[in-house]
Amino acid sequence: MRKSYRVKKEAEFQRVFTQGKSCANRQFVVYMIEKPEQIHFRVGISVGKKIGNAVARNWVKRRIRQSLTELKPQLKQDCDFIVIARPGVAWMEMAEVKDHLIHVLRLANVLVDEDK
Repeated sequence: MRKSYRVKKEAEFQRVFTQGKSCANRQFVVYMIEKPEQIHFRVGISVGKKIGNAVARNWVKRRIRQSLTELKPQLKQDCDFIVIARPGVAWMEMAEVKDHLIHVLRLANVLVDEDK
């Protein structure tokens, strides 16, 4: 994902945490804040040390990024959101990661259904 699609600064992360709404399932937590002035969504990914060593954490981040890239056309464009991975994600296959991510993004109202 390009830099313009990422939440990078600590202040931006904190703003989403404090002012945003959160939704969760067993594998992910998503914090979301709407920003109507924004032309496209921005995402931050957080994977803690409970997931595993650096290799495992980077592996999880790559899978989350790939899933979000595939879901890009269906994502709401006027929001910032942060995806936090929980420990169970480290042993999941790519399809499972994507399915659980779709579920939590729907709960957070970040994923827009095309059939509606």
